[in-house]
Amino acid sequence: MNTVAQKKPRLTTSAMIASIASEGQRVQAAPFGKALVEYADSHPEVVGMTADLAKYTDLHLFAQAYPERFFQMGMAEQLLMGAAGGMAKTGLVPFATTYAVFGTRRAYDFIHQVIAEENLNVKICCALPGLTTGYGPSHQATEDLAMMRAIPGLTIVDPCDALDIEQAVPQIAEHKGPVYMRLLRGNVPLVLDEYNYTFELGKAKMLREGGDVLVISSGFMTMRTLEVVKQLEADKVHVAVLHCPTIKPLDEATILAEVRKPGRLVVVAENHSIVGGLGEAVASLLMREGVLPAKFRMLALPDAFLDAGALPTLHDRYGISAEKMNSRIKAWLA
Repeated sequence: MNTVAQKKPRLTTSAMIASIASEGQRVQAAPFGKALVEYADSHPEVVGMTADLAKYTDLHLFAQAYPERFFQMGMAEQLLMGAAGGMAKTGLVPFATTYAVFGTRRAYDFIHQVIAEENLNVKICCALPGLTTGYGPSHQATEDLAMMRAIPGLTIVDPCDALDIEQAVPQIAEHKGPVYMRLLRGNVPLVLDEYNYTFELGKAKMLREGGDVLVISSGFMTMRTLEVVKQLEADKVHVAVLHCPTIKPLDEATILAEVRKPGRLVVVAENHSIVGGLGEAVASLLMREGVLPAKFRMLALPDAFLDAGALPTLHDRYGISAEKMNSRIKAWLA
């Protein structure tokens, strides 16, 4: 009996490690790895751990600098989290890295039971968050925030760029308790240095003011929003940008104060499913506090299994490219 195999698109390794930087955009190489190496120099309690992905999470720099403090756990994410919890009980501060899909979906119970329930000092740093790879649903962690937000006591960070990551590393290391940080790796865009920005764990920061639209964003969607702002200015649309790198605990006071300013369209923009991420966190806060903006919209990925392909094409298809953001905001203002 003859069978014909269905052909699927063949993706090269470049689709897996593609940069989110636009052409000609300033970048910094491996900000996470470099920041961790620098911090660990004066903090011998810091150890680095990974599930066979040191090179692809920039942890290889730590392994080269401190080989005696680096632990390669193999392709066993549950073991990675369990061992990290055990090390934290001895007074060490483990930084555990893997891809976000594996660190959340595959190791969720171990994070919940071993690490979070005992409030252990483990820092989970996971690459390929949301739609940052072209490898399809098996590698696209479009629901990681929804999963991790549900774990009591877990701090969640979604940095925008290289500066955000560089400054977040020592702060999450100093924070007492478990942290989940979405990780941008490789050549990471650098944009926030133009806005007199300083990362502060638990705080949202206003990057610019505007009277027509307020965009509340996290992760690289803040970078995209800043691109769109310049385009909209040409059309006399003035956009305020509130960057929320800490998803949990949410900076409720700052968000409420900004949304209370009258007459603005409020848009929450995130690199995550529309279900359970920053948008729903903000919407829930506004409903609980009885703060109702003139208009409220969520700009996020659909509640669906997304396609494989080149990142620019996928970002455009699913509405998180700068061009699609521009057109959607204009339509919402109409």
